[in-house]
Amino acid sequence: MKPLRLLSLIIPARDEEGCLSSTLTALSEALKSAGIPHELVVVDDGSTDSTWEILGDLRKEIAELKPYQNAGLNGFGRAVRFGLEKATGDAVVIYMADASDSPEDVVSYWEQLSKGYECVFGSRFISGSRVSDYPKLKFILNRWANGFIRLLFRHGLNDTTNAFKAYRRTVIEGCQPILSPHFNITVELPLKAVIRGYTYTIVPIRWTNRTTGKSKLRIKEMGSRYFFIVMYLWLEKYFSHGDYSKATNEQELKLKGSSDQTFRR
Repeated sequence: MKPLRLLSLIIPARDEEGCLSSTLTALSEALKSAGIPHELVVVDDGSTDSTWEILGDLRKEIAELKPYQNAGLNGFGRAVRFGLEKATGDAVVIYMADASDSPEDVVSYWEQLSKGYECVFGSRFISGSRVSDYPKLKFILNRWANGFIRLLFRHGLNDTTNAFKAYRRTVIEGCQPILSPHFNITVELPLKAVIRGYTYTIVPIRWTNRTTGKSKLRIKEMGSRYFFIVMYLWLEKYFSHGDYSKATNEQELKLKGSSDQTFRR
């Protein structure tokens, strides 16, 4: 694996005026203290509050901040995809704007990627993890959904639905096309990475329930979308015969490179 040079934090933000400043400040300080070269790619996904104005003010204080507005259709997955297009790092972390994720865990993710792993999946439900104020109903639904996914894919991960994960850029490229426009992208990316043969490690993380604003996840609306993407990827796993695997992607890139070189000659 090539040494990593830059970490891109992809941070979708919609109506997060109450916590965005503290989230980005804490994140910037932690990464600077750890000596990690980084950029904070924040995507304002159709906010109706002062989120965009706050980002403008913070840009004067945080040189690594790169704010963008998603002027197209909104949705968590669309905002993540928009951010991935703008990011320039060779490693990416999907990070929540509501301060539920720990900046120290981002440092841990970078260390694991630097060891050679292609993906780092944080889990809130393994030994060493810490969870604060998780809503009871949401917890029950989360455990049921993740148990179902684990049974289908037998991948050893018990927190697939958690957005907070890290990938090398090559994994993101190998997971194309990314289909999910909403929160189901949190399932699509890790499952595609596992199915297509990228290496990964699972680490304990800390999670704290938001103290300001409202969650954008609507379980009733998302149930069928999660189910669609899970079954789509289940079909890929068992019926695609490796057509989209890491090995196939690398072979295609190698052949493309040879063809380009021949054409230039």
